Amino acid sequence: MRFVTFLSEKGLNNFWAQFLGRALIILFLLTVSYLIYWFTRKIILQIFSKLAKKTKSSFDDLLLKNKTAKRISHFLPILFLYEFLPEVISNYPAGSSILKNILEALTIVAVINLIMAVLNTLKDYIKLYPSFKDKPIDSYIQVFMIFLWFIGIILILSVLTGKDIGTFLTTLGALSAVLLFVFKDTILGFVASVQITVNDTVRIGDWISMPNNNADGDVISISLSSVQIQNFDNTITSIPTYKLISDSFINWRGMSESQGRRIKRSLLIKIDSIHFMEDKALKDLEKIERIKPFLQSRKTEIESHNKKKNIDKSMLINGRNLTNLGLFRHYAEAYLEEHPMVNSNMTIMCRQLSPTSQGIPLEVYAFCSDKNWKNYEHISADIFDHLLAATQYFGLVCFELSPQTPIN
Repeated sequence: MRFVTFLSEKGLNNFWAQFLGRALIILFLLTVSYLIYWFTRKIILQIFSKLAKKTKSSFDDLLLKNKTAKRISHFLPILFLYEFLPEVISNYPAGSSILKNILEALTIVAVINLIMAVLNTLKDYIKLYPSFKDKPIDSYIQVFMIFLWFIGIILILSVLTGKDIGTFLTTLGALSAVLLFVFKDTILGFVASVQITVNDTVRIGDWISMPNNNADGDVISISLSSVQIQNFDNTITSIPTYKLISDSFINWRGMSESQGRRIKRSLLIKIDSIHFMEDKALKDLEKIERIKPFLQSRKTEIESHNKKKNIDKSMLINGRNLTNLGLFRHYAEAYLEEHPMVNSNMTIMCRQLSPTSQGIPLEVYAFCSDKNWKNYEHISADIFDHLLAATQYFGLVCFELSPQTPIN
């Protein structure tokens, strides 16, 4: 080379002259390869951009988003270096062979990266369809990518070492127990993803609750390794995917898809405020429109029964009687049935539960038509505001803990 001769004439010994000459040639080739990469990327990006503007499909837009053009542009520089770079050190066959092997390995990595970009594009494109939005597509793509990298690493090792692929497969077979241990969570995650999809237990967008994992919110992603849940305080909880089949959790999808969201709360009524109703008190309650028809009907029925049985009514306990708690239960049900935000096509009930040390629980069981969390809470509060205020008209008192009240 003329440059080597020139350096030799300037006083450098032959070794350093050849070393410096080859180093400059290598630097020149690397610069040219970068320029090839830069121009190739610009051209491919322009082609993709023009196609994206001309077509209505969003697939080509997603190809751009996932940097597919950039990854395609890696091939020409690698091929250029593969063609010319080993020739620079052709006097050193071992070094030239190693350099070729490294460039072949880089080609395999470039191919894998390109396939991954296409797979990510395919994943994003599939998610645009409503029927696939709630499916764990990420898990399947990740499984394929792991399998792809597994094959790629074997090919790279085979290229770099010059050994047959079968040799590595045999070695991996002997290390299968170790591999199973290393990829235990991945395998469990894949199995869990399949079971979740087949059984339709969890979808992206479902509201789930897992108290043991401090998770209560919407599922935002399902991948091979974890499920991400955005809690209602906007924190993100990550749970291993396999826990969705090994641990218990609550999925609120049934409520979301139903015609109403359940209201199930209780009023605690003090036992000493419950009593039989006298005639005067009944006449006062007949002024309450919601309970008037029921009260008149039941009063006539009870009076007829007591008269027929010749019951001594000098004491209220004798015969059949109305109680203020029973009348309040019927009033609460009548109020719920008239409420515009309570679904009348679903169960409406006000029931008495077993007595407790804090009084008699009177449970309201109904379904709110509006399932939005904020609206649901407001409607529930309005209902109980009314019922709490209504207890005094029936002579009932709600339990309230005071400093003198012992706690059992």
